Amino acid sequence: MKDYYTVKQVAQMAGISIRTLHLYESLDLLRPAFRAESGYRYYGEKELLRLQQVLFYKELEYPLKTIAELLDDPDFEMAASLKEQKKALQQKRNRLATLIKTIDKTLNSLKTNIMIPMEELYEGLTAGQAAAYREQAIEDYGQEVVERSESHLRALDKEAVKALVNRQKELARELFDLQGCNPADANVQRLVEEHYANTRKLWGTDGADDKQAEAYKGLGLLYLTDERFTLVDNEYNREFADFMSRAMAAFADSL
Repeated sequence: MKDYYTVKQVAQMAGISIRTLHLYESLDLLRPAFRAESGYRYYGEKELLRLQQVLFYKELEYPLKTIAELLDDPDFEMAASLKEQKKALQQKRNRLATLIKTIDKTLNSLKTNIMIPMEELYEGLTAGQAAAYREQAIEDYGQEVVERSESHLRALDKEAVKALVNRQKELARELFDLQGCNPADANVQRLVEEHYANTRKLWGTDGADDKQAEAYKGLGLLYLTDERFTLVDNEYNREFADFMSRAMAAFADSL
């Protein structure tokens, strides 16, 4: 059918799953142009452009509910949105480029057994954020705990570093999408449990007998009380900070 594409074709072009397209339809985020008598969904140019917007906003870590509200706003303008997205993506690209360089430096130090300077270990975080993380962590958990965690991260091999960093990012994105849910919801808590486990690995304490429930809850409070600890596209997101704090506290109380 000319100028129309099946759900399978759209999924392949966009690099997403058919299941994701079905989810977007169920949320009224992206509906097909029409359904054939056979039941097959078909998408046209209008739907493909809307999907592009969804994916751009998704890359910028907007929750699906917010994306739908933006796209359905009567004042929404495609050209203006694309310009804003381009600027935000360029900023994100620059941050990621710096983070990649930092990872390369760390990996090189692991190969050569030459200790990377402490300030470079945190390079790539937003201005002032790295120092804030470390100072606050020392205040809350003590110098010994922080240094043990830093030593642990330095000792990880290449694949372990990749796995931890990538999973932490994935969990943040998935939790961001669920921030409209009850923090105690089973789906939220399942992700928080993974976040807790991954955090313990970053701390270097995943094998310790101490479950660190209070420490994990304390981390959640930092998200809530200090805007430097919950940034989305370099901007503080109070709603997400509150959601994470309550979700982490609920999980910590269950330990």
